[in-house]
Amino acid sequence: MRASRIDPREFLKRLPLFQDVTPEELNQIAAATTEVHVERGEAVFMRGDPSHGFHTVIYGQVKLGFTSAQGDEKIVELIGPGHSFGEALMFMEKPYIVNAHALADTLLLHISRHAVFEELERNPRFARRMLSGLSRRLHGLISDVEAYSLRSASQRIIGYLLKEEPEGDGAQVTFPVSKKMIASRLNVTPEYFSRVLHELADKGMIRIRGREVTVLDIGRLRAYDG
Repeated sequence: MRASRIDPREFLKRLPLFQDVTPEELNQIAAATTEVHVERGEAVFMRGDPSHGFHTVIYGQVKLGFTSAQGDEKIVELIGPGHSFGEALMFMEKPYIVNAHALADTLLLHISRHAVFEELERNPRFARRMLSGLSRRLHGLISDVEAYSLRSASQRIIGYLLKEEPEGDGAQVTFPVSKKMIASRLNVTPEYFSRVLHELADKGMIRIRGREVTVLDIGRLRAYDG
């Protein structure tokens, strides 16, 4: 993992989190920000590493996950451009509880905890935006628990296909990562994930071409309960 010396202000000012800060405040945050390039497959951090701030993705993608005692990887979340991670542990001043790896060449900004805390005291709007981001993350985790508890595995897979709310028949869904990673994110085996996709294809609801899925019958897909 290598750090670059590009001025981070051009990126920070485009992020919704920092839209309300003044140029002077942006300069102070930028002074405490490290712009880091992580090559595909490299670790951003590992479980147990200390947390000194949070990250936001400029380009690329990061997976958050952990490895079970049996050696199986469980993906907790996939983070893309414009999204951040690590805020909660930054506030708790606790070590990371998951591993983070780049799925592609990725540019991150690491904003230090000290700069965040100073801006929280100065700017109520910044505090609200930070709370909003944490609330969305919590809502997502609760939705995951609800899905794992109340929905069947096939319903979770269909829910993933429909999460972008395709408008109708012919809509296309492109998997941003491998099917194995998506299966882990949905808490199903890769074999089961592929089997459900092929069943849906055999029933004429979708068409599969590599990582691209075309929705052929959105009404039946929404009503299908496996």
